[in-house]
Amino acid sequence: MRRGALSRKNVAPVAGPKVAVIGAGSWGTTFGKILADGGASVVMWARRPELAAEITESKRNSRYLSGINLPRTMTATTDLAEAIRGAEQIYLSVPSQSLRENLAAIKPFVEHTDVPIVSLMKGVEKSTGLRMSQVIEQVLACDPARIAVASGPNLALEIAREQPTAAVISSLSPETAEAVARRARNRYFRSFVNTDVIGTEFGGVLKNLIAVAIGIVDGVGYGENTKASIITRGLVEMTDFAVAQGAQPETLQGLAGLGDLIATCQSPLSRNNTAGRLLGQGYGYKEVVAQMQQTAEGLASVAPVLQLAKQVGVDMPIVQQVKMVLDGTMDPRDIAPHLTTDDDQPQGERTRNDQTGGGGALRRALQRAFDQFRHGGRGASRD
Repeated sequence: MRRGALSRKNVAPVAGPKVAVIGAGSWGTTFGKILADGGASVVMWARRPELAAEITESKRNSRYLSGINLPRTMTATTDLAEAIRGAEQIYLSVPSQSLRENLAAIKPFVEHTDVPIVSLMKGVEKSTGLRMSQVIEQVLACDPARIAVASGPNLALEIAREQPTAAVISSLSPETAEAVARRARNRYFRSFVNTDVIGTEFGGVLKNLIAVAIGIVDGVGYGENTKASIITRGLVEMTDFAVAQGAQPETLQGLAGLGDLIATCQSPLSRNNTAGRLLGQGYGYKEVVAQMQQTAEGLASVAPVLQLAKQVGVDMPIVQQVKMVLDGTMDPRDIAPHLTTDDDQPQGERTRNDQTGGGGALRRALQRAFDQFRHGGRGASRD
């Protein structure tokens, strides 16, 4: 070896731009790994000192990502100021129902900056019905152009194992979305961009509710026909609701809608699917919550979503039946929202926004998702 040269394995990784990830659960840690593998220097904020020490010293998070080695450019701290100081982007990955109190603690460190704030959460605040980006804007009193949201078919453990996937980064500001998308990409993870924050967020919220329904029928023991029917009608339900809230229908046919719906409904790694399966097996709501080691956001979002749907006059039979199972007023074996109609008169198959036909919207949605994955190697692309 040439004098003065260093062995490659002894070369310390080059410290890239600092980013902060607030929340060290499975998804927060996984996204930290995505960012670190993309060249960033990542500082995680963890509530528990022992978890922060494990991430920093052992490059592991054994509780939430067992068996996964974390990059050397990832560290963690219990000090919010230390985590945020000097970060060029801040990612939030805390339970949706505790976001408001976490933001109150963060506010003093970000209120005089223009650093982008990125939501990794998929929930609706129960007390207000607000989306996560709305809670961020309200509590931090910041320009909404600073806020971005990330969503897509993103099961944490699969990504932590570096299995290829994609996501959507959405912001009212194209510049913010593209800056975040450039940071959140590496050899196994690609980010697309759009400006439909409403559709991107509601896609992530609503697919959780459909996944709970799929888990219920799975727990009962029903087969693929039942699940395929609910998934298909669930996409219509998601689209109707989101469009009524101001979303673009195309967003629900992309990664944040259809893509996330497929991944969450079919995978045993999905917390919402697991929660539904326990309900289908006869466990009550409180028993399910007690058994879940991590938060299943869909359970908390059922009531506020139904309230929002009522306000805009959208019928959501799947979500309504999930609520009935949660409330104990429906036997899980009776869940069959695709069979519910106002009367026995045959109805047209409405596939999107009151359109009828032979499934053309769904076919276009599948083709769109396929095209997005196929062209994912071109960097930050339009969703």
